[in-house]
Amino acid sequence: MKGGTVQINWHDAHPVLTLDFHPKSRVLATGGSDHDIKIWSIASEESEKKLPTASYQNSLSYHTSAVNALRFSPSGEYLASGADGGELVLWKLHSTDDGHTWKVLKSLLFHRKDVLDLQWSADAAYLISGSVDNSCIIWDVNKGSVHQILDAHLHYVQGVAWDPLDQYVASLSSDRTLRVYANKPQAKSKGFEKINFMCQYTLTKFEPQNIDDSKHLPPKTHLFHDETLPSFFRRLAWSPDGSFLVVPAGTGIYKCSSASEAFNTAYILSRRDLSRPAVQLPGANKPIVAVRFCPVLFNLRGSKSDGFFKLPYRVIFSVATLNSLYIYDTESSLPIAVFGGLHYAAITDITWSSDAKHLALSSRDGYCTIIEFENDELGQTYTISDEKKSVEGNANMSSLKPEMVDNMEVDKEDIGRKVDKETDSKAGEGTQPSSTSTKNSAPNKPTKKRITPIAIN
Repeated sequence: MKGGTVQINWHDAHPVLTLDFHPKSRVLATGGSDHDIKIWSIASEESEKKLPTASYQNSLSYHTSAVNALRFSPSGEYLASGADGGELVLWKLHSTDDGHTWKVLKSLLFHRKDVLDLQWSADAAYLISGSVDNSCIIWDVNKGSVHQILDAHLHYVQGVAWDPLDQYVASLSSDRTLRVYANKPQAKSKGFEKINFMCQYTLTKFEPQNIDDSKHLPPKTHLFHDETLPSFFRRLAWSPDGSFLVVPAGTGIYKCSSASEAFNTAYILSRRDLSRPAVQLPGANKPIVAVRFCPVLFNLRGSKSDGFFKLPYRVIFSVATLNSLYIYDTESSLPIAVFGGLHYAAITDITWSSDAKHLALSSRDGYCTIIEFENDELGQTYTISDEKKSVEGNANMSSLKPEMVDNMEVDKEDIGRKVDKETDSKAGEGTQPSSTSTKNSAPNKPTKKRITPIAIN
């Protein structure tokens, strides 16, 4: 594994607010406050010491304000871009004598204020966007029109996610709520069922589930940061198989003796029960603002003793705080890699290449970091048989849902294995990227508490 900040002018020193890898190649699209979308080609360097390179290809100039969100469609044929002022544009890839070029296909006009996040449906027939106007809009891509407006939030919608199995969409707002909408198709029209999402769950406060918890925790505690969170983005994400949803911007609580403490966290929601978080990820010293899943599934390594999931494969995902990056897999309760001290300003977005070779993140300091993994470093690619594919396509996901270990603990002693707030703060002071677990560099100092992922009883 090697990685670092690529020292090129991504957007003429303006903040880079979003980025996304093309699903069929190592083409990277970035969007910034300079109003432009830039297309780059990412290549590996033969030297083990050199970082991957980013070669500029062309710019897509159409927006008249800062570009906040970019997402390629699953097929790679389309690109959606959301910007300040409610601008939402669809681009289409065209073949030319010189190769390929992106051209504006449609402008989707309805949002009254800045578009902060967006996500495609699995078949690219629909698109969901979240905006500063407090609403989510589901767009019919073929018609270029509004299909449905979800306007229950009371403040900015800063993150949206579309279930890969097309059963749910989710939105996260600075009103401190996560809303999960279930698809309740309307009556058939001309032989087709129209999608129709209705709010099924609203998550806003944590309520103790047993007497012991109620003694040590406040009766109702907010699950998420309020509007004072120093980021416009709360990018949540579904796992590629749809078995769970990871939600950033959490204000987790854990018990320590008779006291309770709050910490920055991300919540994991099992598909079996989306009404409440099942697991809290370890705390960091800065709020978590973005989550992104690796599109590739990997074979199990046989070390499931620490895991909270019972899946036939490993799912890998990345979690970004304002100043650090954590990489997790579903076979371990600890991060498999931690990166810090990479940027001088807040991280804004994360993306994985389709072959899981590269992971990139953008920052308001005007630069992007690219991390490259060696062959098989993350593991052997998992091959889904036809039988398992049919199971995976079932919306019930009965055999692929994660099971959470029913325990809750704060480990105070095993310093060599745990990653905590101290790790993140030291990383922010300029330490170099580190892989796997982070060791304590000062064993003579007083022991600090280490927070492991906990199942919420």
